[in-house]
Order: sequence, then C-alpha cells, then structure tokens
Amino acid sequence: MSTLAVDPRTMFDGPQDTTAPAPAEQRGVARDGVRMLVASCDGIDHTVFRSLPDHLNAGDLVVVNNSATIAGQVDGHRESGQPVVVHAAAELENGTWVVEVRSAPNAARAVLDARVGEHVEVGPLVLTLLAAYPFDSSPTGVGNRLWQVEADGDLSAHLREHGRPISYGYLDRSYPLSDYQTAFATVPGSAEMPSAARPFTPKVVTRLVASGIGIAPITLHTGVSSQEAGEGPQAEWYDVPEATARQVNLTRRAGGRVIAVGTTVARALESAVRSDGVVTGASGWTERVITRAEPPQVVSGLITGWHDPHASHLLLVEAIAGEALTQAAYDAAVAEHYLWHEFGDVGLLLPC
Repeated sequence: MSTLAVDPRTMFDGPQDTTAPAPAEQRGVARDGVRMLVASCDGIDHTVFRSLPDHLNAGDLVVVNNSATIAGQVDGHRESGQPVVVHAAAELENGTWVVEVRSAPNAARAVLDARVGEHVEVGPLVLTLLAAYPFDSSPTGVGNRLWQVEADGDLSAHLREHGRPISYGYLDRSYPLSDYQTAFATVPGSAEMPSAARPFTPKVVTRLVASGIGIAPITLHTGVSSQEAGEGPQAEWYDVPEATARQVNLTRRAGGRVIAVGTTVARALESAVRSDGVVTGASGWTERVITRAEPPQVVSGLITGWHDPHASHLLLVEAIAGEALTQAAYDAAVAEHYLWHEFGDVGLLLPC
C-alpha cells in the first residue's frame, strides 16, 4: 500500500445528512428494498434492488463474495490511559496482526500519534506496535494509521468472545454481527462487511437463476476501509475457486457480462487473470489495485455502494464503468439523496 499516483477524477460533494445511520430493516425497509441507481448506455434509472434481474440479461454472470464478517472491534487503552478503539484488520501469516487504533468511544477518527514500541492494552492482552503497516512512511503524511502488532495472547479468541462489528461514528447505535452478514457469508474473515451484497435475499437470488443469470462465489477477506485521501487499499487475502474461474471464462466466451458484486469481487477476479486474459483458480494475498492505468480485463459491470470523495475505491469504479458514467452516477446519487456507507443504497453500473 502506498500513495496513489493518481486521484479519482469523479468530483462531488461528500454526503452530509445522507449517510445510512442503521440497517435497512431498522429503518422499515426490506434488505432488497433499498434504492438502486442503474447507470448504463440508456442513462440513469432509479429503482429498488429487488428489480436487479430486470436489468441483467440471460447469460450474464453475477460474482459474489462469500466472506463473512468477524467481530473485529474492541475497546482498549494506551499506556497514557487514553481510551481507544482497536480495529483488527487482518492476521498475517507470521501470527502478527494489522490493526488500526481509533478514537473512543465511537471510532470517529484515526489516532495518528502512536509510536513504534508503544503498548495498547485490550482486555487481558497487550498489543505491541512493531511497525507502521505496510512498513513505509505514512501515506497521509501525518502519523501512521495502520500498524503491525504482536499480541501476548490469543487475539482471535479475544475478538470472538468480546469483539463487536467494526463501526464508525455515523451510525445511530451499535448493531449485532448478524446485521453485518450477507446472504452469501459462509467463510469468516472480513474485518468489514462486503456490503455491496447486503441487499441480496433468497427471492432475488431465485429470480436471477430463474432468469438464466448465473451466480458464482469468490472469497476476499476485507481489511478496514477507512482509507484516507491518496491511500491505496491494503493487501487482502482472496480465493477464486477453479469452478468460478471456468464460469467466468465460459460467460465471456459466450458474450455474457461478468458483474462483480462489490469492489472486493472485482479485485479478487482481476487478481486471478493470466496475461492472456484467462481467469484461473488462484488464492493468496493480493495487492492488485485496479485503476484507469491498470484497468480490469474480465469484469464488465459492477454492483457497488457509494464511496466518499477521493477514496481509492473510486479509481476501481472509474476503471470499470468509465469516468463519464461514474460521474453521471454520482451526480444523480447526490442529487437524489441516495444513502451512503455499509447500510446504504447501491448502484448498478453497466458501461457500454
């Protein structure tokens, strides 16, 4: 992860009072009843998510992320006694963890004055800050947001027993882990919910299959998503099964579209593409960053939530949908007061 060479070109005012404060069900809306903006060659259409099958074609393939959200947020305090919130982003292969230290009580902002060697107590455990992650100077130029830490005990067990879903200050209260799982969540590992898939319900899936639209899974365990301006995504663990790779290749050869449900799916699929454009079964840690300079090879459509201005995710959206269509979609989403963030509304972007 490093400072990005380019910024997103999509320009819009960030949401003020249009952040979803709670899950749709808590707002009196069914999961598949959230709003969906469809941006395509035909222009902009405003509808609801349960109409998704009406906007895709028989022979298209919808690829979903089956990663389940873990309880990655716990309370702690620094050596000074200052209370903090710790977000566990990922466990590395050597047993250390990547974490973010944020302000208490609601994780509203990153704590940027921590230092190497500092201890953060989390219940009975002590986390030692070993190095900035990923081992270079801060992408933001002010302090370090992510840290590689060593725990003096079993952090995974502590999270399972005492953790809660990662959340931020824009929510109206805390919600249970079940509200952070999608219909496809079967493989625990995501620090934050792969939220583009949250509106899917069994009825929507049934309608897709009955319409001749395929569904295939990948796994990508998300890290923490609160990137600062100019900060690229961290390395994330992914798995593209061989069966999914075959479905993607067959769909493309037959002229169908490959629709990624979320930026996580797009990243995983594009990490498994060979130089000849063929997708293969693959797994491991990916540092693939999809941008206009390094565009996608197999993903031809995207279901996505709405991202903040300057977020690195926008580079991926622009690379898939094109700058003009992305700008038109965001202009319309802002004008029509679509809801942002993990419990918000979605967009279906279908470039020409």
